[in-house]
Amino acid sequence: MGAGTASLRDVAELAGVSITTVSHVLNDVPGKRIAAKTRQRVRSAAAQLEYRPNKLAQGLRSQRSYSLGFVSDLVATTPYAVRMVLGAQEAAANLGYLLFLVTSGGDQDLEAQQLRALLDRQVDGLLYASMFHRVVEPPALLEAAPVVLLNARCADGRYSSVLPDETGGAWAAVEELARQGHKRIGFLHNELDIPARSLRMRGYQEALAAHGIDFDPELVWCGEDAPGGYAAARELLDRPECPTALFCFTDRMAMGAYQAAQELGLRIPHDLSIVGFDDQEVVSAGLRPGLTTMALPHYEMGRWAVTELMKRIDAGSDVPPTHALLDCPLVHRESVAAPREAR
Repeated sequence: MGAGTASLRDVAELAGVSITTVSHVLNDVPGKRIAAKTRQRVRSAAAQLEYRPNKLAQGLRSQRSYSLGFVSDLVATTPYAVRMVLGAQEAAANLGYLLFLVTSGGDQDLEAQQLRALLDRQVDGLLYASMFHRVVEPPALLEAAPVVLLNARCADGRYSSVLPDETGGAWAAVEELARQGHKRIGFLHNELDIPARSLRMRGYQEALAAHGIDFDPELVWCGEDAPGGYAAARELLDRPECPTALFCFTDRMAMGAYQAAQELGLRIPHDLSIVGFDDQEVVSAGLRPGLTTMALPHYEMGRWAVTELMKRIDAGSDVPPTHALLDCPLVHRESVAAPREAR
């Protein structure tokens, strides 16, 4: 008998029980008085025969397809954000669900086509995901199934959502620098109009205030990606009263700051401490010295989104939406030390 070809009858014959008993045990039907030894015998027989339940038959009985849709803009093609897919996929598999992944590339017409295809296949719920934290206008097609927004939120809050705690992450980054004794902490900020911009600025300012450090707007310089980080760092580090530490909006901006520091003859962390954001490992672990940074909880967000989606599938549409902020953990490497004057 090939793997996965065994039937309920085969399991029942090997375990010496009825087909009904096998069905009750393997489906964990509540309220059935079946002895523990019998349950163990049935499960052992199913394992020995490598029995797999017929999902199509189960779906007909339960009115479920045991599948979920994962709709994203560019998540699946982005190295660090793809962990959202991994977290969601593993959580779905643990629940016996199959995850269908589609990527629109930001094309709204293609996205609508993909959503219709998923709904035609009667997925039990949808994850609507974004490569980066943003406010979205959910398409009307999402109203046809339970939905959770992943790394995104809608303005009216009608759908459950999960996001990284951008403010808390920035606070923790600056806290790490202040705890080492730094008082002139520059911020290489992002110039794009995205939610993380204002949230991380808030965390930066709140952490400074918590340590009695006055906010100095002259220590904030905007840029984008590694070239922007390089230009911003050169601007700040060329000044007579230059910062002893830099908090960078992204790891790629931190990479630019490393280049600027090297050109100016500054050693990291002996002369300058740097903290990044994202934990984009190809950058943060590849720099020398390794970059201390804040990790975005992509994997954890993917798992949370599936768990929340299953709650909504099980409970129906009357359950109020839940909005979660997940911690951005600090990843310690070698780019932070006390300022020279404090040693």
